[in-house]
Amino acid sequence: MAKRMLLMLSVAAVVITGLGLVKFRQVKAGMAAQAAFQPPPEAVTTIVAPQEQWPAGLNAIGSVVAVRGVTVSADLPGIVEKINFESGASAKEGDVLVQLDTREERAQLAAAEAQRDLANANYDRMQKLVQAGVISRMDYDQNSANQRQAEAKVGEIRATIQRKTIRAPFSGVLGIRQVNLGQYLSGGSPIVALQALNPVYVNFSIPQQALAELRVGQSVRVTTSENGGNEFTGRVTAVDSVIDEATRNIQVQATLANPEHKLRPGMFVQTKLAVGGSASVIALPASAISYAPYGDSVFVVADLQSANGQAYRGVRQQFVRVGASRGDQVAVLSGVKPGDEVVTSGTFKLRNGSAVVANNRVQPSDSPTPRVEDR
Repeated sequence: MAKRMLLMLSVAAVVITGLGLVKFRQVKAGMAAQAAFQPPPEAVTTIVAPQEQWPAGLNAIGSVVAVRGVTVSADLPGIVEKINFESGASAKEGDVLVQLDTREERAQLAAAEAQRDLANANYDRMQKLVQAGVISRMDYDQNSANQRQAEAKVGEIRATIQRKTIRAPFSGVLGIRQVNLGQYLSGGSPIVALQALNPVYVNFSIPQQALAELRVGQSVRVTTSENGGNEFTGRVTAVDSVIDEATRNIQVQATLANPEHKLRPGMFVQTKLAVGGSASVIALPASAISYAPYGDSVFVVADLQSANGQAYRGVRQQFVRVGASRGDQVAVLSGVKPGDEVVTSGTFKLRNGSAVVANNRVQPSDSPTPRVEDR
């Protein structure tokens, strides 16, 4: 009985050992196959990195400011009697915009004028009497003071009436009306915004390191996406006298012609300040740059080798230093050499060492001056 049990245990051990050996070989073969597996190459578009000469300049973000801009408001309290403008219309200097009710002041003016006329008549009589020695000089001086006081009162009431006639202080474009007929306005109540739109200012800031390259009269190019990518050219007309301690930037003001009123106060614009000369850069499409907090990079196509020594076309991630942009292009200052084949689309699905195949039948936009419909 013991011999039979030992024989059965021996047979079972041999069977289990054989099965384990077979399974081990299967797992080892699977691991080897997995290690040798290469995923299919990713389809991307590429470009051969070109070297170009870009004009040197300083890029900054600016905002449009009116050369003259105010909110026309009521000088004195009163009720709106007439409104002589439409929202968004143009106004010339001196045009009457709003007339407040002046019936009370006109009645006061009539009474003051009558009092003035009486004072003038008394003054004329007093002149003759003082010359004849009938009255004293003191009485004459008192009457003269009354005459001047009456004249001043008339002038005061007339000035009040004029101040209730609200006029455009300069020529410009009106905003949206903020008052209605019959509305009571207190002193300082806003009526309408008035902006002179030709020319306009553009204010922007540049780092203090560029101060040596800055001078009044320098050319400034301004672009805004709201106007079909149109460009506006102006000149630097003022440089601030102090540098902001928080940002170490200095404020610059440029003046631009704006005859078609395409630039409006408060508008966000991109400015480029020409500093002369040119710089040699690698111009790549903006889609080729992978932006990240730890550094910007591109994928360069090269001949690589897999773990088993097999050659294939793949990509290596290359960190770069980028500079200014121009349309759809970005200037790469370092990290890429002229002639490198750089991936321009499909970068989101790549990692260092990924296999790729180039399909350049359709390329991403790469124009320095794109049209709006191309963006």
